[in-house]
Amino acid sequence: MSPGEEVEPAPLAGLRVLDVGTRISAPFCAGLLGELGAEVIKVEDPAGGDFMRTIGPFASTPDGGEGYSMWWAVEGRGRKGVTLDLRRREGQALFRRLATTADVVCENFRPGTLEAWHIGPDDCDPKLVWARISVFGQDGPYASRPGLDRMGIAYGGLLAITGYPDRPPVRPGVTISDYLTGTFAAEAVVAALYRRDRPGTGTGRGGVVDAPLYGSILRTLEWTIGARDALGVRRERQGNRLANSAPLDNYGTKDGRTVCIVAGSDANFRRLCRAMDRPELADDPRFATLRDRSAEGDAVNQLVADWTSSLTAREVEEICVDHGVPVGLAYEADDILRDPHMAARGDLVTVDDPFAGPHRQQAPYPRFDGKSPEVPTAAPALGQHNQEVWCAQVGLNRDELAGYVESGII
Repeated sequence: MSPGEEVEPAPLAGLRVLDVGTRISAPFCAGLLGELGAEVIKVEDPAGGDFMRTIGPFASTPDGGEGYSMWWAVEGRGRKGVTLDLRRREGQALFRRLATTADVVCENFRPGTLEAWHIGPDDCDPKLVWARISVFGQDGPYASRPGLDRMGIAYGGLLAITGYPDRPPVRPGVTISDYLTGTFAAEAVVAALYRRDRPGTGTGRGGVVDAPLYGSILRTLEWTIGARDALGVRRERQGNRLANSAPLDNYGTKDGRTVCIVAGSDANFRRLCRAMDRPELADDPRFATLRDRSAEGDAVNQLVADWTSSLTAREVEEICVDHGVPVGLAYEADDILRDPHMAARGDLVTVDDPFAGPHRQQAPYPRFDGKSPEVPTAAPALGQHNQEVWCAQVGLNRDELAGYVESGII
C-alpha cells in the first residue's frame, strides 16, 4: 500500500457483535462476521470462561504449564474478551446496557435460557439481530432437549449415510453441524442486517435467526429426502464409492498414502485410461458408459487400485494432472503447511499468540475483492478487554468496575 492510498473499509466495519455462545457454533458464527470486519466482543463466565478453553491439545503456557488450548487459539481468535455472570441480576442489567451498543448477538444456550435471565430478544434493544443456535430449534416438541454436534448430524440424517454398509455409521472428522450451522446463521444475520438498514426501505428493527444444528445438515442432504418421498429410494452407506458413478474411490499408493480419483464421466474415464497406459479400457464394452461402469464398479475400481498401488501418491497425482484427470492427494496437516498453492493464495496466516507463540492457522475465508484478509488477532485471555469495554464503551467508572470484579459479576 502506497502512502496516502485510501483503504476501503471491510464489508461489516462499524458493526458490533456480541458473542455469548460457547463451544463452536455460535462463536464460529460471530467469528465469521468478525472476519468480514465486524467488532466482536466475547462475553464469558468469570468462573473459567468458554468451555473451549478446556479442550486439548494444549500448548505450554509462559509459566511452563500445560494449559492453553489450541482449539481455543483458533476458534477464539479475532475478538475482544470480557467477563460477565449472566446468571445474576446485576450481570443481566450490565448485559442489557452492553447490548444497546451492539448490532448482533450470537448465542447457543438451550432455548428459554436467555428469557429466564431476562436478556432475550424481547428484553433488549429491538434493533438487535439475534443468531440463536440450538440443537432442535427455538420451538417444536424437541426444543428443550439437550445435545451437541453429534445430535445434529444424527437427527439431520447425515450420520446414517456416512461410513461403510457393513459397519455402524461413522461421524465426519470434524464437528460439521456446528460449523455448517454457524455458517448458515452468519449468512442469515447479514440478510437481517440488510433488511434492517436497507436504504429507503429498511425496517430499523432487527430479528431472530433460528438455526438448529440439525437444520444445516438436513439442508445439505442432496437428493436423500426427495428420492425417498417420490421414488421410495432409500439412501445407503456406500463408503468412499458411489453406486451411480465409477471409477471413483480413495485409492492406496505404494508409499502408504491415499489419492482420490473421480473419473465417472466418459471423458474423464477415457483420460484416466490413457493416464494408466491402458487406453483400450475405454473401448471395453463393460465400461462403455457411466451406467455400464457403475454396474461393474468393483471391477473398474480394482483396475484403478492396482495401478495406484504401483506408484507413489505424488506420481499418481502428477500423471493424473498431466492427463486432465480430477485427482486429490488426501492431505494431512503437514501437506497443508508446506503446500505451495495454499502459500501462494494466503490460505494460512501466522497468528501471534501470546501463549502458544506465533503459529499458522487457517486464514479467514473466502477472499473479498481478491484481497488477502487481515490476520486475526490472537484469542483473548479471560477478561482481557474488561476495562476497555465496560469502562470506555458501556460507561462504568473504574471504581464500579472494581466493585463488580470483586463481587464476581465481572
